[in-house]
Amino acid sequence: MANTKSAKKMVRKIEARTEVNKARRSRVRTFVRKVEEAIESGDKAAAAEALKTAQPEIMRAVTKGIAHKNTASRKVSRLSARVKAMA
Repeated sequence: MANTKSAKKMVRKIEARTEVNKARRSRVRTFVRKVEEAIESGDKAAAAEALKTAQPEIMRAVTKGIAHKNTASRKVSRLSARVKAMA
């Protein structure tokens, strides 16, 4: 348990930051899920459009510290490969 005044303040700051990060992570997962659903439905145009909107969102997670750069790049790469394979 936090004892000092500064430690108590840090606990408050961490809780607030956790909420923000949770929302951002959830947002990224939603965009990824939309791409995967479009791929499963077999609609290549919708999948390509969903990927186009998901890609900047995934990369924004990197700049906000939610995901590592390589992890985000891998996700984008794998999603785009799956969309491309729909022929």
